[in-house]
Amino acid sequence: MRKPGWLDKLERRWNVTTIQAIVILIVFACTGFTVLFLKEPILSLIAEKEDRNWVFTLCYYLLILPVYNTILLVYGFLFGQFNFFWEFEKRMFRRMFGK
Repeated sequence: MRKPGWLDKLERRWNVTTIQAIVILIVFACTGFTVLFLKEPILSLIAEKEDRNWVFTLCYYLLILPVYNTILLVYGFLFGQFNFFWEFEKRMFRRMFGK
């Protein structure tokens, strides 16, 4: 049986095995679902739905970045891929802020 082409590309790009690539994708999925489930309860503590405007939304998107990255590292640790995600975070912040 042959692997899908996209999985081969991820393995080469990330320099990981097939199992590691699958685990990494699972970590990204778990992180996304966790942020999705936490969003509404946390936002409800800050402001009611009808009080939220575009400024509130903009602030949410700016503030969610560190929360998402922290959750990503936690799941990476739990799934045994902390080093991969730590390097991933460092690359991402280098690209965002230069250096």
